[in-house]
Amino acid sequence: MMSQEQNDLITRVGPGTAAGEVLRRYWQPAALAEELVGARPVVPVRLLGEDLVLFRDNEGELGLISRQCPHRGADMAFGRCEDNGLRCPFHGWHFDRNGQCVEQPGEPEGSQMYKNIKAKSYPVVEKNGMIFAYMGPGLPPAMPNFDCFAAPDSHVFAFKGLWECNWLQAMEVGIDPVHASFLHRFLQDEDPSEGYGKQFRDKAADTDIPMTQVLREYPRPDINVEETEYGLRIITLRHLDNGRTHVRITNQVFPEAICIPMSNEMTITQWHVPIDDENCYWYSMFTSFGNPVNKSLMREQRLQEHRLPDYAPLKNKQNNYGYDPDEQKKLTYTGMGLDINVHDQWAVESMGAIQDRTQEHLGKSDVAISRYRRMLMKAIKAIEENNDNELPMWTGALNVEEIRGPLSIDAIGDTDTWQDAWKEADTKRRAACEWPAEL
Repeated sequence: MMSQEQNDLITRVGPGTAAGEVLRRYWQPAALAEELVGARPVVPVRLLGEDLVLFRDNEGELGLISRQCPHRGADMAFGRCEDNGLRCPFHGWHFDRNGQCVEQPGEPEGSQMYKNIKAKSYPVVEKNGMIFAYMGPGLPPAMPNFDCFAAPDSHVFAFKGLWECNWLQAMEVGIDPVHASFLHRFLQDEDPSEGYGKQFRDKAADTDIPMTQVLREYPRPDINVEETEYGLRIITLRHLDNGRTHVRITNQVFPEAICIPMSNEMTITQWHVPIDDENCYWYSMFTSFGNPVNKSLMREQRLQEHRLPDYAPLKNKQNNYGYDPDEQKKLTYTGMGLDINVHDQWAVESMGAIQDRTQEHLGKSDVAISRYRRMLMKAIKAIEENNDNELPMWTGALNVEEIRGPLSIDAIGDTDTWQDAWKEADTKRRAACEWPAEL
């Protein structure tokens, strides 16, 4: 358990909050590039409790500025995207992508007032279908060279989904290896050959055993957690009955991302990005080490479960997440369908908007969650002491742009030599990859 004060410290993210200051030191997903496709490339963004508007100017460059016009607070999400910037419809004040006012057409001829007017703005970069913003002090840090960024666009698919809960409980479900044996348990195994684009539907490593069977039959794994330059590596061992061990390597990427295997071919890098204290988006980049991603199929699969334009899930607390007691008895552990995102959504939203950690009881299997919380508290203390170089994956402490991976894979090897099995499997996969995937 923890105190209410500690729980508030690690969950609240608005300007000036402790955890918010940590998250603002890192690049945050702000939108999908597909949201700016169309005749009017302007989209409102709420990020870390701040209301902003993202747009692409006539030169194709991105701008992220305050949603409230600095004149009298009108909503710039309805601005006119013209003249290489965004113009407020209220009085025509015009702002460039850096937030600088460049024209006040209603002011007296010759007025220079516009030169002193600037909307809040943040740097943005676009990576493989996802747009990132830096909302912290000083110059933006370098971005790591993760697989999802190093791969060509053809091998990455980006998507997002809305969850109505605090970002921390959303992220923590992704560093909890045991829950997959229960929350995502399938009472009947599907044909792995028909599982493209779906998590836990592939075969386990290089066997013919469905991954769902391994998770179901071996629910008490051994879990090891290692600190790395990017955050935490989580090694989950399920010892099979034939002297072999299934090894699953997942990662916590500081501050609020995970990187996990999706299938033998793909990994998922997923950020849990605070909209505010009580809502978040998960942003995922699906990266293929094999064939180019079938993006149309991946998008079609996810749009069967989400609505646009807010990417809210169709199954939610209003319709009991599609719960079917007959299905729960015969097909899935939850009775909430075959999309595991819905399972995770139910789990984290059912905790409440912000989980009350004063009432929780962590077990030994929650070792990664405990380690992550200590890492976050340490980062909060480092910022309070003006020592940003103590932050994980921070430019002042190491060459962040040289960080690759993270290695995420399922493998099976002899129990006595499991330490070699996952490294060899990853090396083999990367060597066969058609884009430069070496670590």
